[in-house]
Amino acid sequence: MTNKKAIKTDSAPDAVGPYSQAIKVGNLLFTSGQLPIDPSTGQIPQGTISVRAHQTIKNLAAVIEAAGAGLEDVVKTTVFLTDISDFQEINKVYEQYFARPFPARSAFQVAALPLAADIEIEAIVFIN
Repeated sequence: MTNKKAIKTDSAPDAVGPYSQAIKVGNLLFTSGQLPIDPSTGQIPQGTISVRAHQTIKNLAAVIEAAGAGLEDVVKTTVFLTDISDFQEINKVYEQYFARPFPARSAFQVAALPLAADIEIEAIVFIN
């Protein structure tokens, strides 16, 4: 049996289903996908994809920080977009939060995301 621990913080939105915000196993943290929900309002911010990308990464950072790590410890991200043409705009926001060496990353266009969001990001983090 694995020694897994659920990570929970009020600084990021609650899970919208039967899952944890993140699970820590040994030195690895696996986050659930974070949506651009403002935890103080429970709403997805209006405006550009950049506004929602900032909120998504802030939520991701809050979950990671609750586990005792930071964005600098992220080794892999997966970005889900409902419109892949937003990719360059997302990159501009992404590089404001992540530094070299950047985490490995995959990005996909998907048909839909929960709560009609247009971006979701999940991460794998190494906690030393």
